Amino acid sequence: MTTDLDYRFHAMGSDVRLLIGPRLLRRAPPPLEAADREREFVLAFAHRLSRFVSDSELSALNRDPRSEVPASALLRAAVHAGVWAAERRGWLLDPTLVRALRRNGYASSLDGAAPASLPDALAAAPARRPARPDPRAGWRRIVVEDERNVIVRPPGLTIDTGGTGKGLCADAVAHRLGAYSRFVVDCGGDIAIGGIGAQLEPYRVEVEHPLTGLSIGSIAVSRGGVATSGVNVRIWLDRRGRFAHHLIDPSTGSPAWTGLIGATALASTALEAETLSKMALLRGPRGAREILADQGGVIIHDSGELETVGPIELSAGMSTSAMTTS
Repeated sequence: MTTDLDYRFHAMGSDVRLLIGPRLLRRAPPPLEAADREREFVLAFAHRLSRFVSDSELSALNRDPRSEVPASALLRAAVHAGVWAAERRGWLLDPTLVRALRRNGYASSLDGAAPASLPDALAAAPARRPARPDPRAGWRRIVVEDERNVIVRPPGLTIDTGGTGKGLCADAVAHRLGAYSRFVVDCGGDIAIGGIGAQLEPYRVEVEHPLTGLSIGSIAVSRGGVATSGVNVRIWLDRRGRFAHHLIDPSTGSPAWTGLIGATALASTALEAETLSKMALLRGPRGAREILADQGGVIIHDSGELETVGPIELSAGMSTSAMTTS
């Protein structure tokens, strides 16, 4: 079995893990040097796109009184990814729900904060229903103009790239690791896998149960993206003592309680997998089955029941090179 460099650090409010195999090209730096390089890339990526950092590029965009704002290639790519995700089937992943997040108690970073009890939250949650789009959604008024290096949007419209940022970052780092025989980039559960060596010896991606934190099995992946969305990691009590989480129903501006507490998706990229997993969770059990049918996935019901969907094989075993989605 190939021995990969296993490198970990903290960024974007999550644990980041890199597995890097041997070099394919002599001019490529050794895996440890490459990992150090990618750590600096991820930390800079996170700082520049954080809505919690006052001097970030995203915060500057949200404060700018102009309707057309000059923007770096990274900021344009991040905003474009958010709009791309919003345009997907269902129109549920709105990157302009910052005010709703703040109103529900997510005004500052929850990094390091202990999550509230998911079982207690489920017991107190309202009747379950699929999330629905908002026909007046702000994302429809965002235009990214790469030719002029600007982002166009109504002044005062606030944007959050966090919903797609980790997937975008994982894909970017994966692209930068193309000179290595095999690699995994795990940005807080948004995972990109690649390299010819991974096709010969696939990684096993372990999936955790959101209620127990225990493994429910693993998926063999040789290339592409895997992502899990759940309500267990970022869940809190708001000022009124009500349970809230970060997955918002655009039609109400409140946390979505859909009958699902977790969804894992497979796709060609980490960004796409992240998008599909969130869409699945927001659509509820029936909608999730439609979303995940083509490329496969796993959903976890409020009851804790596990359900696999589409072309996916969930194995009870895992290899020593497994990653974990949570």
